[in-house]
Amino acid sequence: MQDELRTSKVTRNTKETQIELGLNLDGTGLAELQVPVGFLEHMLHLFARHGALDLNVRAAGDIHVDFHHLTEDVGIVLGEAFKKALGNKAGIRRYGFFLLPMDETLVEAAVDFSGRPYFEYNVKFPTPKVGDFDTELVRDFFHGFSCAAMCNLHLNLRYGANSHHIAEAIFKCTARAIRAAVEKDPRMSGVPSTKGVL
Repeated sequence: MQDELRTSKVTRNTKETQIELGLNLDGTGLAELQVPVGFLEHMLHLFARHGALDLNVRAAGDIHVDFHHLTEDVGIVLGEAFKKALGNKAGIRRYGFFLLPMDETLVEAAVDFSGRPYFEYNVKFPTPKVGDFDTELVRDFFHGFSCAAMCNLHLNLRYGANSHHIAEAIFKCTARAIRAAVEKDPRMSGVPSTKGVL
């Protein structure tokens, strides 16, 4: 695989949200974030660090209503950025899996950048909120991501008792699985599919 830059920039402007996002798949975990939802910003820092990717996000939206639109749209824009940065996906490993412990919590994530969106989410939070953030929005974020990135994404909570730990483990675990999937495979010169296209 050539050493071209795997970067992208995506902008999304709607009546509900305004988002600018820059992505470097071959970064070092740097994150420059301006997100007016503190918990989501914290999760994006974790995602960048554990995904070993550089992430720049400037986001605004109708958070006076609730955090749903902004959280979901950031997930969508992040997915679009991955799709754009991956190009034709030649030379990547394609699949990634990670099992991540965080104190009493254990989460598993599996991803396939197949070009076909599918999302499976087997997570139940013990509380409806972490601070002022609705825990159901974790699902909305990753559903939006998987649809826009055109990938299969399966997230499973094996067990856990603390909602903050569960959410944090999901973001870290997914980032680690994605990191493995988008990594360049020195033995794979073309698209990792017998179809010849993903």
